[in-house]
Amino acid sequence: MAEETKHRTKKKERAAKLKAQKKDVAFAVLRNNPTSPRKMRLVAGLIRNQNVTKALDILQFSPQEAAIKLRKLLQSAIANWTSKNEGAQIEDADLIVKEVRVDGARMLKRLRPAPQGRAYRVRKRSNHVTIVLGNKENTEK
Repeated sequence: MAEETKHRTKKKERAAKLKAQKKDVAFAVLRNNPTSPRKMRLVAGLIRNQNVTKALDILQFSPQEAAIKLRKLLQSAIANWTSKNEGAQIEDADLIVKEVRVDGARMLKRLRPAPQGRAYRVRKRSNHVTIVLGNKENTEK
């Protein structure tokens, strides 16, 4: 019986430790975005490991359409962070874009007429984007 309670306390300690680590990290997810993953990765590479305010500026002045959607997603991640850490300022927290992940999503397959009665397949790609924000101190470890 004593061994079982010891195991429970370890489990609670581990859960509390994970919860404390997750408090510093916020994320936002965009699913089934109808642009190709390749185009989105080009823009995502611009903001990776950047300060949050600098990343917002970069996205605001980028001419790509993907920048508009990434900027909106970044603002959502910032809002998620502020709801987790009430009363904390973004400038004081020294938030950076810890991770930007662009994964391929479902593909819509369409047919395009081709010569001699044939048809070519057109793959309309889409993607999932995940943005993770964290403190600068946590990423250096």
